[in-house]
Amino acid sequence: MIAIWMSFCFAPVVSTPGLADTGVAARALPSAQLVGKGRMTFLGFKVFDAELYAPQGSYSRSGPYALKLTYLRNFKGKAIADRSAEEIRKQGGTPPDKLSSWTRQMTAIFPDVSAGQSITGVRTSQGSTDFYQGKRKLGTIADPDFTRSFFDIWLGGQTRNPQLRAKLVGSGS
Repeated sequence: MIAIWMSFCFAPVVSTPGLADTGVAARALPSAQLVGKGRMTFLGFKVFDAELYAPQGSYSRSGPYALKLTYLRNFKGKAIADRSAEEIRKQGGTPPDKLSSWTRQMTAIFPDVSAGQSITGVRTSQGSTDFYQGKRKLGTIADPDFTRSFFDIWLGGQTRNPQLRAKLVGSGS
């Protein structure tokens, strides 16, 4: 249970390979540049590195962007989906039936990951979310409400770690 909870507590900045290395940038965000990055740790354990990319390196909540999570530990895809759903639930405002549907979709999309593997979520200009692992597209959730709620876990004004948000959106010191 601690491993699942760890997947959403964040701390300071580090470097990891860029979005262009995954092939996602060329396909989904051809003009993507790094906006900001940070590392999530829990009780001294490194959990994942997060990187935010946007066209010309300028993040806009309503525009296309990509959030890349490079895992530093092994996680089951179902655990990632369940933790994401729990964080969305804590934000409030999502009806239980809709959250249940999103959880099923995330569970079907998210693979198990090993240390060093990445999952990248891309907010498209149409407001849907495409998920990639490396160059392979894992799936899409086309609901703009999902897209907003999912990325708000890290980028929203009510995120549980405003310091990481500041690092990702480029306003951190």
